Amino acid sequence: MQLIRKSVLHSETVFVDGEVDAPTPLKMVGAAAVIKNPWHGRGYVADLSPEIRLLGPQLSRHLTDLILGEIGSGEAVEAFGKSAVVGLDGELEHASALIHTLHFGNIYRGAVGAKSYLAFTNTRGPANAPISIPMMDKNDEGRRSHYLTLQFSIPDAPAADELVIVLGASTGGRPHHRIGDRYTDLKELGHDVKNPAAV
Repeated sequence: MQLIRKSVLHSETVFVDGEVDAPTPLKMVGAAAVIKNPWHGRGYVADLSPEIRLLGPQLSRHLTDLILGEIGSGEAVEAFGKSAVVGLDGELEHASALIHTLHFGNIYRGAVGAKSYLAFTNTRGPANAPISIPMMDKNDEGRRSHYLTLQFSIPDAPAADELVIVLGASTGGRPHHRIGDRYTDLKELGHDVKNPAAV
């Protein structure tokens, strides 16, 4: 049986932000797969790992191919993120399950040459629910210029028994970023820049 009911590729290019031309057009892309929730109708399932291992890599490869086909190459991706929306009959854990795993994330991370973890959202909603993909620099979590969010929706998804699994990418940061980065704040506050986790 076909895993994916439909794919959706959302692409937008920002030329002007705040009435000021962008130095370089910013392209943001979201690739979504609408699938039947594999745990729907089964009651409480204690072990989600069989479906995670089976479906996660397939979905990641499909969505990664869509992203790279639209942007052109993994090198052109500067920021990235992921999202999942489970239909109203599912658990939030179902939305989390297929995206919060290295079986899913590492395929995309490898394809774009990234070191960072993927920023994420996991939510429950009806058809046409907002899909928000938070993004950050693929190699530097503290680089605030690349903190972005792409939003779109799919009019007929998720159905109550479906999941929407999403990857996002950006070719740059915000057009006129000027709030500094996390490391500047750490220095100003007297914290160890080399060990920000200690804060």
